Amino acid sequence: MKILSFDIEEWYIEKVFRGNEQWKLDAYDAMLDRVLELLDRHSVRATFFCVGEMARKFPQVVKSIAAEGHEIGCHSLRHTWLTTMNEEQLARDTRDAVSALQDCSGREVVSYRAPAFSIGEKNRTALEVLASCGIKNDASIFPGVRDFGGFPSFGTACGPVVLECGGASINEFPITLEPLPLIGKKIAYSGGGYFRLLPLSFVKSRMSRSQYVMCYFHLADLVDFKSKLMTAEQYEKYFKQPGTLKNRVLRYMKSNVGRKRSFEGLSSLLDSYRFITVEDAAEASSGFPHKKIYG
Repeated sequence: MKILSFDIEEWYIEKVFRGNEQWKLDAYDAMLDRVLELLDRHSVRATFFCVGEMARKFPQVVKSIAAEGHEIGCHSLRHTWLTTMNEEQLARDTRDAVSALQDCSGREVVSYRAPAFSIGEKNRTALEVLASCGIKNDASIFPGVRDFGGFPSFGTACGPVVLECGGASINEFPITLEPLPLIGKKIAYSGGGYFRLLPLSFVKSRMSRSQYVMCYFHLADLVDFKSKLMTAEQYEKYFKQPGTLKNRVLRYMKSNVGRKRSFEGLSSLLDSYRFITVEDAAEASSGFPHKKIYG
C-alpha cells in the first residue's frame, strides 16, 4: 500500500503571511497544472489535503483538483497548529473547513491531516474531535520527534491502524519513518525536506521493501525558486515562535534545499510505483489492527 498525498496551502500562506506576490501565486498555479497533468498521465489519483480558506480565497485551485477526480481532504481552516486550539475551537475549525471544501468541490470530505502533523501525546483527544466532525481517516501522526509536532510513543513499526480514542474510532495512516544508515536516526524519507535532501536511490530502496508508505508533498517542495529569508515579523506571525536570525536561517535552508530535482523525483516515483488515495486505502480498514490510545 503506497499512498500519495499533497498538502495544499501555499497560495493562502503567500497571501496572508508572506508578501502576496503575484509571481509566486502564478508559479504555484503552473506547478499544480504540471502535477495534475503528471498524475493524469500515470492514471493515478492522490489525496490533496487543502486548507479550508483555499476554498474561499482560491476556489479555482480546489475545483481544478476535484475536477481531475482526486480526493479532497481537510488541512484545517487556516493552517493553524492543533496544539494551539482547545477541543471546542478544533471542532469549529474542522466543521468550517470541511463545509467550505465540500461546498467548493462538490465532494464529501472524510480525510484529514493536521498542519505540521500537530497531533501528539498532549493533544491526542483531537482525534476524537475529528471523528465527531465526520472525519473517517486521519494522516496526522508523525511517530517521532519533530519541530512542531510528533508522537514518539505512537511507535514506528505499524502501518495503518484503527485508533480507538475515547468513544470513537478513526483510521490512522501515519507518516513513514526509516533509520538513516550508520546514524540510526529515523526520518520521514518519503516526503518534505528529507525527500528533497536524500538521494532518490535511497528513497526508492526503502519504498521497494516497505508494504506501507505514505508519500507527502507540498507545491513549495516542487517549484524551482528559492523562498526569501523571512523577516522576524513574518516568522513570528506564522510560526508563533521568536523570529531569531538562527530560526529564520534554519527555516530558509530547510525550505529551499533540493527543490530543483524534486519534481523529477516525484515523476520517477510515479514511473516505479502504483499509488492510491487515503480514501481508497481505507477500504481495507476491516483488516487493520486496532490500537487504543486512550479511554
